[in-house]
Amino acid sequence: MPQLLRSSDNRNAPLVEPGRGALALSYFNLLRLPAGESHTLSVPGCELLCVVLSGQAEIAAGGTSFGGVGRRAGIWEGPADSVYCGTSARVTVRALRDGTEIAVAGGLCATPFAPFRVTPEEVQMVEVGSKETHSRRRIFHILGQNAAGRAGNLLVSELYGDEGCWSGYPPHKHDTERPPDETEFEEIYHYRYRPENGFGAQFCYQQEGGGTEPSVEMTRHGDTFIVDRGYHPTLRAPGHEGYIFTILVGRHQRSLVQYFEPAHTHLMAKIPGISAMREKFK
Repeated sequence: MPQLLRSSDNRNAPLVEPGRGALALSYFNLLRLPAGESHTLSVPGCELLCVVLSGQAEIAAGGTSFGGVGRRAGIWEGPADSVYCGTSARVTVRALRDGTEIAVAGGLCATPFAPFRVTPEEVQMVEVGSKETHSRRRIFHILGQNAAGRAGNLLVSELYGDEGCWSGYPPHKHDTERPPDETEFEEIYHYRYRPENGFGAQFCYQQEGGGTEPSVEMTRHGDTFIVDRGYHPTLRAPGHEGYIFTILVGRHQRSLVQYFEPAHTHLMAKIPGISAMREKFK
C-alpha cells in the first residue's frame, strides 16, 4: 500500500529498506554530515547511488575513492554530482564541507557492477509539459540511459516542477509486468519546496474495482512517499516550486514503460514532451 513518511531527522538511518514495509526492492537514506565527519554504509545485495544534494564529499566504494564530489550549495543550483557505488559494496562517505547532504538510492541487484562517477555534465534533462497546460516540469536523469550496461534496474532522477503545476500527469502507473505496454517498478518520491513552507498534494488510486480507496496526501518539505501500485499524479500549490528526488527499481528489467490511464490518454497529445519523457526512461 502507498505510504507517506513525514519529514523527520532520520539520524542517517535508512528511511526505506528492501522488505521493510510496502517495498520489496528499494532502499533510501539521507545522510547529513558536518565537515570532516564520515558515515559508512553496507547494504548487502543492493546496488547504491550516492547523490550529493548539497555540500561536497569524498565517497569510497568497492576499493575506489572519488574525491571532491559535489558542486552545488543546494538542490536548486544545477545538476547533481553523484557516485554509483556498485553492488554490495561497503561505502564510506566523508563530508568535506559543512551542510553536506547526500541522498542514497538503492535497489536489490544480484549482478556485480563496478563503481563509477556521474558528473553534472553526464546528467540528461528532458522538459515536459507547459505553463499553459499547468504541467511544466524538468526531469534530470542522474542514473538513466547513461548507465545502460553498467547498472542493474535502478533509475534515479531529480524533478523540478513549476509552481501550481502537475507532474506524473496524465496519470500513469507501472505496477504490472506486461511488456510492451507496462513494466513493473517500485517508486519513491522525496519532496522539497521553494520556499520551504510550500506544499503539494500526492494522489494515488487504482482502476475502479481495484479494491483500494483513492487517497490524497498533503506533501510538505522533507516528506517521502512510497508507491508500490496505482496511478500517482502530483500537484504543487501556486507560489511554490517543487522538487522530487525520484527512485525507481524494476522488478524484472531496467526499461520503465509507464501505462497511462485510458480515461486520460487524450491529454497526451495536448501536453508537450510526453513522448520524449517516456523514451528517456526506456
